[in-house]
Amino acid sequence: MSTVAMSVWAKANSRTTEKTGELLSSCGMSLPRIIIQSVVSKSTNFPSRTFVFGLYSAVAGSTIKSDSKEKSDEIVNSICNSFRRGWDWDSLKQKFDPLALNDSIVREVLLGLKEPDDARCALGFFHWSVKVKNFEHGVQSYCIAIHILVGAQLIRDAKVLVESLLRKHAKRSDSKMLVVDSLLSSYEVSSSSSSVFDLLVQGYAKLRMPEVGFEISLYLEEHGFCISLASYNSLLHVIQRSDQSNGIIWRIYEHMIQKRIYPSEATIRILISALCKEGQLQRYVDFLDRVHRKRCHPSVIVNSSIVYWVLDEGRIEDGVALLKRLLQRNMVFDTVAYSLTIYAKVKSGDIESAWELYEEMIKRGFSANTFVYTAFIGAFCREGRVRESDRLMEEMEDAGLHPYDETYDLLIEGWAREGGVNESLQYCQKMIEKGLVPTCSAFNKLVEGLSEIGDVKKANEILTVLLEKGFLPDEVTYSLLISGYGRIGEGEEVLKLYYEMKHKGLCQEPAFLETLIESLYQCGKLSEAEKYLRAMGYSSTPKCMNLCEMLIISFLERGERTRALRFCNEMVSKGYKQSLSGLIPGVDAGH
Repeated sequence: MSTVAMSVWAKANSRTTEKTGELLSSCGMSLPRIIIQSVVSKSTNFPSRTFVFGLYSAVAGSTIKSDSKEKSDEIVNSICNSFRRGWDWDSLKQKFDPLALNDSIVREVLLGLKEPDDARCALGFFHWSVKVKNFEHGVQSYCIAIHILVGAQLIRDAKVLVESLLRKHAKRSDSKMLVVDSLLSSYEVSSSSSSVFDLLVQGYAKLRMPEVGFEISLYLEEHGFCISLASYNSLLHVIQRSDQSNGIIWRIYEHMIQKRIYPSEATIRILISALCKEGQLQRYVDFLDRVHRKRCHPSVIVNSSIVYWVLDEGRIEDGVALLKRLLQRNMVFDTVAYSLTIYAKVKSGDIESAWELYEEMIKRGFSANTFVYTAFIGAFCREGRVRESDRLMEEMEDAGLHPYDETYDLLIEGWAREGGVNESLQYCQKMIEKGLVPTCSAFNKLVEGLSEIGDVKKANEILTVLLEKGFLPDEVTYSLLISGYGRIGEGEEVLKLYYEMKHKGLCQEPAFLETLIESLYQCGKLSEAEKYLRAMGYSSTPKCMNLCEMLIISFLERGERTRALRFCNEMVSKGYKQSLSGLIPGVDAGH
């Protein structure tokens, strides 16, 4: 379109608009009605008329939305003012009876009453809308109401709503994120405070959902909010009272220290109770006795135990970092810090660095202790350096330090593993003389060594002494002893040990029964071997098949051909034809 044409079109359009205005004034009709009627009665392709229609469509839509918004605002303001004036529920019902509430109106009313002075009005509206208008609040309106109550310091009322909301949505798999996300999204517009998130975590604790509560606390940290010590204590308390903690109580406490949220006396009491319940308190008290040689405050016990726990999980770097944090706050003793750091380095396999740190500890005036010595003894034994372990043991005793049960266990097991059965036996006897009892694994290693050199009777004698001191042997202990007596052909001792084990109610796994049957066979007690083989039920393991073949051959060697044939046919009927055919000369095992 040329410039001249554009100018003409603009003037024509201006004249059209002026005439339209005059027409509206003369007819007393509104602009919407005139244009709508015009469009309905006649369509046109002229630019000026298209322009007028488009302009009016926008004006009409805006007018409708504006009217709707004004009407909604009037309703919201009316409800807010009615509650501010203290109207009773009957009056409110009469006034707003025709009104159908929706999420939008409820949200706007609550936000209209968000100031602290109006908080009780907001709570009243929240309950009125449920009781009188039968409105079912969603997560968003719950969260806005909770924010308003927290902002006005109406904590008790806020707690009630939090617990109600969590109970309402507890069964939904997405409820935990739904609730916390809604609280986060409505935080800024509700004039609230961060303590609302403490109420959320405490609500999960009250509903016996501490793991979810801890997960939510981590999620909140990602969004810049950190819960209070009281909230952490509520989680710890619930976990401590539950049947199984699964280590989460210590994961939470570790996280607290990492975030510089340090324990109160209530925290320490909860964690001491947790140690008692787990049966670990004495272990950590003994540890501190060995390191510090004095009884320590419960807080030191707890803080030492958390570091020990992290190190035992194999998280060496985390444990050392945690220890540094505690040491900066004087929450552990220097001797404890040194000892645990040495222990950490030993566990990570860095023995040279651990030894350098040990020498530094001594130079700084700290005394050596049995815990550190035992850590090095264990490391040397695991590497097969048992003579160096012996040297440390002598050095420790010369210093007036008293080895404890773990120290002896390490030496018993270490020497037995390296073939030093006599040295292992000496440490075991020395341990018993001091009134200590070895662990089952350490004693089993000694029994294995004694059995291999044909001195199983000595192992059995020691077991008799240990049983009087409360030692509890396991299936492996009896299996090793039975195997040892089988090697020297003492079948009666084999059966005696089997009956003793059965009397103690120990589980008889197939591997143990195979050892029993083999030992009875070695002692020439074929009837008993056959009896327990049938009792065990034939299996397809190579050892079981080998035992069956040995029994058949033994029957034949003793001239019991009929018995051998019967047993062979019985095995074939169990599906072992291929492996047993040809054992009896002149007889097809398949018939």
